Amino acid sequence: MLNSRLLGILGLVAAVALPPAVAQERQYPSELGSLRVTTLLSGLEHPWALAFLPDRQGLLLTERLGRLRLLGADGRLSEPIEGVPQVYARGQGGLLDVALSPAFATDRWVYLSYAEAGKRGKAGTAVGRGRLSTDGRRLEGFEVIFRQQPKLSTGVHFGARLVFDRDGYLFITLGENNQRPTAQHLDKLQGKVVRLHSDGRVPPDNPFVDQDGVRPEIWSYGHRNPQGAALNPWTGALWVHEHGPRGGDEINIPQAGKNYGWPLATHGVNYTFLPIPEALGETVAGTEPPHHVWEKSPAISGMAFYDAARFPQWRHSLFVGALAGEALLRLQLQGDRVMHEERLLEALDARIRDVRQGPDGYLYVLTDASDGQLLRVGLARD
Repeated sequence: MLNSRLLGILGLVAAVALPPAVAQERQYPSELGSLRVTTLLSGLEHPWALAFLPDRQGLLLTERLGRLRLLGADGRLSEPIEGVPQVYARGQGGLLDVALSPAFATDRWVYLSYAEAGKRGKAGTAVGRGRLSTDGRRLEGFEVIFRQQPKLSTGVHFGARLVFDRDGYLFITLGENNQRPTAQHLDKLQGKVVRLHSDGRVPPDNPFVDQDGVRPEIWSYGHRNPQGAALNPWTGALWVHEHGPRGGDEINIPQAGKNYGWPLATHGVNYTFLPIPEALGETVAGTEPPHHVWEKSPAISGMAFYDAARFPQWRHSLFVGALAGEALLRLQLQGDRVMHEERLLEALDARIRDVRQGPDGYLYVLTDASDGQLLRVGLARD
């Protein structure tokens, strides 16, 4: 399962003395020079997300069927960490995102999003936290801090990305569980982005606080299935992307109280090629147009801004994984504007589930498969 103790694995240790042949390394073309792709792990069962621990302690990664693992600085992959909640591992459901508390170095809180079973076979997104033990083997005192209500999913559209902003607020993206109209219903938590304190309390300045019949957790609404979210390092703004139906994947920069249109406004059609029944057009009065849209859906998942010094050619790029498109998308930004798109790693023939910038300036990519991989991606240097 593990290509252990790779030379310089993850940049988390200065050097690990193993022959270079241990690493599986390939090169692929790109507009900015050859990509060097190193396979760090294989044999992962539908990995979904990863998060880097501080001070070169390794990284945490989730496998959708319910396992949280620690990849240590020594290059060894742990057994499943104890204390993880039971998950609803059906369809797209299971153990999903992982994020660290902004104060992890002192409080050791690890946050997990996951699909949680309810009554009559339905499920919804839940978020909880537990403290990672000093030996990295357990989540201690795990507590649920948020539940999507009502539970309506039969295995699809959970959303579930987690992002902390600069003020320590926790944003959670929530799919509409394939129940389209609910994205417009403010008494439900389907098709929303919510904003909470780190312990799950609702901030008093959320846009719908104290409004009758409206969930106070809501930050924005009218989303379909947002499986990518990241904080823009230059502006501090939250960016979110979401799956459209057949066509119409989009990026949004969600603002407090705004409606992002689904299912009233969409650039896509149903999987049957018939129109979305509720759709009124690509743009609809009272809703926000997408910041960026793909008319043909790559099926996007995972998102990372690049702001490292290691590869200056990538500065001011946004990287997005593509599942159906089987590629890593690089969007060149000028301010907030998307100026150019490059499709990378298409020769891998792999569904890209997540992408993160590592502390060493490399990109780290998870492929979604029963034999999923963790890849380190950089530009080859002459």
